[in-house]
Amino acid sequence: MALPSIRIGCGAGFAGDRIDPAIELVESGNLDFLVFECLAERTIAMAQLRRADDPDSGYDLLLRERIGAVLDQSVRGNVRIITNMGAANPVAAAGQIALLAQERGHFGLKIAAVVGDDVTVLTSSSAVATEEGRTTSEMGSALVSANAYLGSAEIARALDEGAHVVITGRVGDPALFVGAMRHAFGWAEDDWHLLGCGTAIGHMLECAGQLTGGYFADPGFKDVEGLARLGFPIAEVTPDGIATFSKVAGSGGEITVRTCTEQLLYEIFDPETYEQPDVTADFSDVTFIATDAGVRMTGASGRARPDRLKASIGYRDGFIGEGQISYAGPGALERGRLALEIVRQRLDLRSLPIEELRLEVIGVDAVNFTAGAPETPREVRIRAAGRARDRLSAAAVGAEVEALYTNGPAGGGGAWSAVREVVAITSARIDREHIDAGLVWMTS
Repeated sequence: MALPSIRIGCGAGFAGDRIDPAIELVESGNLDFLVFECLAERTIAMAQLRRADDPDSGYDLLLRERIGAVLDQSVRGNVRIITNMGAANPVAAAGQIALLAQERGHFGLKIAAVVGDDVTVLTSSSAVATEEGRTTSEMGSALVSANAYLGSAEIARALDEGAHVVITGRVGDPALFVGAMRHAFGWAEDDWHLLGCGTAIGHMLECAGQLTGGYFADPGFKDVEGLARLGFPIAEVTPDGIATFSKVAGSGGEITVRTCTEQLLYEIFDPETYEQPDVTADFSDVTFIATDAGVRMTGASGRARPDRLKASIGYRDGFIGEGQISYAGPGALERGRLALEIVRQRLDLRSLPIEELRLEVIGVDAVNFTAGAPETPREVRIRAAGRARDRLSAAAVGAEVEALYTNGPAGGGGAWSAVREVVAITSARIDREHIDAGLVWMTS
């Protein structure tokens, strides 16, 4: 029998998110489920590189710290945890959680790892077309990773079979939340309306502090109180796919119609056609109403899911070299611009194979390219960054910036340089028939 309602909290919106709001949620949110959404496109590609170096790694670097912070209370309160912190290695991540549970004295805890999203072998041996017109087979050894976006089915099955923690690799972000709803309410895999409602709820929650006013805040235009104590969101969901959003009483931030409206539009190109692995969701008729309990959302719907699954492709794309240095006092801007011109000329004199070069004065023209930037700042920091196919050429960019200490205009200080490999991301579509999703079980 379906529950009358469930309460789902979002304890993280990205890999480096704060941990204390999740502790507040599990202790005071009266939750049934706590979701950690920690996996961006580039995050999983970098995790695949770590796994290539060490087959026992490849999961989220904060896995033990984040899960450890909430595990005891989640067991006491029967708050079940769902997360994509498995990244490139959900099975190893499940093993780590099992060990962590044993260390805390929680024996017999069931942990399920959702597998099947890694299609790197498939894409490396097949000419899968990417969104840029290349094929994955053309990438050769540059191909780092390929992960298909799975849906909520395996998450729901794991919960049905008694998992206290479900850990995934690449799934659609809303699917983390939809899995809990399908388990609790018994929604059918082809009930497009309810799956569309669930996807809208998951989309609202997935970025955590964005919904409660964090990214929303803009002093003087959109003032938000208590950002240092920002609370993370909770959705109380009923079997008909209606949700009321709130946060723990007394926590910072706000849940209002205006924050909800802004989050609904986040990363949405066509509100009538939001393609996810479970459903093609339709947000075009969504309505928010402020109530005593929070903000109520209605009006979402959906239609049949896409025939193919999106896959995120990571590949090596050269190196970026970067250098920065500061100038202060009268004429700081002029000296900064002279320094950048020196760097440009030096790189030309050395005939280095720099494919892209960015030279910018941070705070003046690094982000804002419109007219009206301040022309008389008392301090500036300049940045030079260049891309090259080889590490040595890329490193020369930062080296030329550091050389400005004694070879450039007066008064430079605080210089640093770095070089890093570029792992670029593109997308492709994979036939569902090539995906073999499943569960791997661990018990503490």
